[in-house]
Amino acid sequence: MRQRLGLILICVATLSLLAACPDKKPGDPTCEGDGDCPEGLHCVNQTCLRCADNSHCPDGQQCVSGACQAVVTEPMCSIDEDCPEGQACIDGSCQACVSNGQCGPGGKCNEGECERASACTVDTDCADDEDCVDGFCLKPWLGQPPDGVSCELATVYFDFDQSTIRDDARELLATNAECLGKMPAELGVYVSGYTDQQGTEEYNIALSERRARAVAEYLARLGIDPARLQIVARGEAMPNGDAELDRRVEFEWR
Repeated sequence: MRQRLGLILICVATLSLLAACPDKKPGDPTCEGDGDCPEGLHCVNQTCLRCADNSHCPDGQQCVSGACQAVVTEPMCSIDEDCPEGQACIDGSCQACVSNGQCGPGGKCNEGECERASACTVDTDCADDEDCVDGFCLKPWLGQPPDGVSCELATVYFDFDQSTIRDDARELLATNAECLGKMPAELGVYVSGYTDQQGTEEYNIALSERRARAVAEYLARLGIDPARLQIVARGEAMPNGDAELDRRVEFEWR
């Protein structure tokens, strides 16, 4: 009888405790705030966890389901075509270029932006202002050196209807010859002559050739092997919008 009475009293006491805490059930989370958790843990939804957000994790980690995990970054790109136009895929991320070699075969890096060349087999596969060079459409008048070359070849200008080397061009050509002299003997250049848009097309082609030839001969007198200089007559192609700037000879490494 006494044992039965004791069991009854225990049950009554248990029911009283549960009635006093109607929302508290065995197995419920055990915190109401960070102060209820051990040091280094945070109260998240009444549960003590390692983190509530990324600010609770060390650098390079993120908070995932209350635990700090290393940030896994997948490459943004695997090939250049994965990147916005003008950018190159470098070490798995799309970046501005710093050299021609990062812009694919025949490509040029122009102030951090890739200018990629189109594939071709003959000149007619390219735009009017391009040539098919080594399987790619290129513009042999930009004067940009290949990778590893620290000097550039300056453009020289001519008077109206003239192919005589001007005094102001002589110093520029001397500098160009010095640049060429530093390069391997097998590295040549295109010497491209241009005219303004006055005159017939046939006349301008002939005049542009005379200009290019005059420049090549001047460089040869300065000690450059003529075999390295390929003359290109472009006539009135690629006008600049200024006739004085159209009367010129430009260079491109080849």
